[in-house]
Amino acid sequence: QVQLVESGGGLVQAGGSLRLSCAASGRTLSNYAMGWFRQAPGKEREFVAAISRSGGSSYYAESVKGRFTISRGDAKNTVYLQMNDLKPEDTAVYYCAANPSYGSSYYYSTVGDYDYWGQGTQVTVSS
Repeated sequence: QVQLVESGGGLVQAGGSLRLSCAASGRTLSNYAMGWFRQAPGKEREFVAAISRSGGSSYYAESVKGRFTISRGDAKNTVYLQMNDLKPEDTAVYYCAANPSYGSSYYYSTVGDYDYWGQGTQVTVSS
């Protein structure tokens, strides 16, 4: 079983940048397709970005496309989410998640696709 811990959240002004990290223990992250999700107060958890096991395929929600980048640092057993040009509507708790995918090129975009979750990190964007 893999354990996930997110970090890198914080308070930033609109237009600023943050890089979130998701560090894994217990298993090697290269065996998992990974995703980032977020949940704002009073809203359902929503998909943000996903990356395949190989790192060769990625997918983004329309709301973050062109601003956010998901990447893998398998040597560090970590997945990243680089967030640029942040907007107040990006304010949420951000979660990383892992899917023990058997296909190296698959990615997943729904909450139910993921078996393992971190505890989340708060991102607040002020206007």
